[in-house]
Amino acid sequence: MRARPLSAPARALLAATTATPSRRRVLRGALAGGALAATGGVLAACSPSGMAPQAGASTRPACKAADASASERKVSFGNWVQYLDVDENDEKRHPTLAAFKARTGIDVSYTEDINDNNEYYGKIRAQLGACQSIDRDIVVFSDWMVNKFIRNGFAQELDPAKTPNYRRNLLPSLKARPYDQELRFAVPWQSGLTGFAVNTRVAKEVRTVDELLTRPDLKGKVSVPVEMPDTMGLLIASLGKNPAAFTPEDFDAALEKLRKAVEAGQIRRFTGNEYVQDLAKGDVAAAIAWSGDALQLGLNDEKIKFVSPDEGLLIWSDAAVIPVTATHASNAMSLLDHYYDPKVAAELAAWVNYVCPVAGAQDEMVKIDPELAENKLIFPDDAMLAGVKAFAPLGEAEEKEYQAKFSAVMGV
Repeated sequence: MRARPLSAPARALLAATTATPSRRRVLRGALAGGALAATGGVLAACSPSGMAPQAGASTRPACKAADASASERKVSFGNWVQYLDVDENDEKRHPTLAAFKARTGIDVSYTEDINDNNEYYGKIRAQLGACQSIDRDIVVFSDWMVNKFIRNGFAQELDPAKTPNYRRNLLPSLKARPYDQELRFAVPWQSGLTGFAVNTRVAKEVRTVDELLTRPDLKGKVSVPVEMPDTMGLLIASLGKNPAAFTPEDFDAALEKLRKAVEAGQIRRFTGNEYVQDLAKGDVAAAIAWSGDALQLGLNDEKIKFVSPDEGLLIWSDAAVIPVTATHASNAMSLLDHYYDPKVAAELAAWVNYVCPVAGAQDEMVKIDPELAENKLIFPDDAMLAGVKAFAPLGEAEEKEYQAKFSAVMGV
C-alpha cells in the first residue's frame, strides 16, 4: 500500500490549536530527525530479525563513573534539535521538564546539540573510550548508532527498580529489539520514516529514487542525508532489493547510482538537519528526508510535501542511552522513566506530532485533543505501515567498509 502526501484536511488537523502549545503552529530553525512509532506489532520491522543481540555488558570499558545523583540533584540531557515540547510564551522552557523538576526536585540541563549520528558520535567516542566525561548523562541516537554504542561498551545498564514506567509501558512491539532484548541499555524516545520531501513550488512531485537522481529539472537541487543508512537504504530498495538483507554486490550497485548522480551534478549537497532550510527557501527542490521535518515544513508551506517513494519508506527509531561516564545515572533513569508516564508521553506527542513508544498515550491524548488521538500520523495502524523497510544492522567490519565507500562518494 503506497502512502500518500498529507491532504489539506490532514494538514489542518495537525495545525489545530490544542491544550498543549505545539510546534505545529510555528517552525523555528532546523528540525529534528525522528518521528513515527507504531502501536501494534508492526515495529518489528525497525529491528530486523537478522540483528544479533550485542554482548554489551561483556564489552564495556572497565570504567563506570560514580553516581552522584543523591547529592547532586541534576541531570544533563543532550538531544536532537526541536525534539521536545516548548512553552510558546518562553522558548527556553519545556513544560514536561518543568513538571519533572517540580515532582522530583531534579534540575535538567537540556541541550539541543545533536545534528546527525556520526558527527556527534565522532565528537564523543575518544572521550568515552578513555573513560573521560562528555558532560552528558543522556544522549539520543538512532537505532543503528545505539547498536554501535552498546556494542562498543559505552552504555550504562538501566536499573529495573528505577525504570518501572518504562518496563510497564513500553509498546510490546519494541520489547523485541534484537540489540537490546532484555531492555538493559536503551530507552526508545521516538521513531520515524525516511522518504522524500518535495517543494512543489519549485518542482513537481518525485515518486522514485531514479527520478530523484536523474530528472533534469532537479539537477543541482537535490539533497540527501550524510547518514549512510537513510540514503543507501532507499537506493538499495530502488534496485528491488531488501535494505534489511542486502549483499555487498547490492550495496555497490546502489552506490554506483549515487556516484553517477554526484558526478552529474544532480546532488546539491549531503546534509544533516540543515537541509530543511534549503528546502524551505527553494534552493533544494527535493530531498531524501525524515517525515517529521517534511510534515512540519508543510504546515508552514502547503507546497512542501512528504512523499512515499514507490520503492517504499524506511522506518527507524531513536533511543536514549546513559553513557558509562555519566555521573548522574539514577537521575537520568528517573527522567527517562518520567516520559513513560502515558500522560507525559501524550503531552510530548501532542507537541512534536510524533507517535511515542508508550502504551496508554493514545487514551491520554483523547483528553488533550480527541482529533489528534485519532490521527494515524501520530497513532498509525498496521495498514499505514505496511511495506515499510528497515536498514540492516551491521557488524563493526561491515559498517567500516560500507561507511568508507559511502564517504568516498560524498567526497569526505
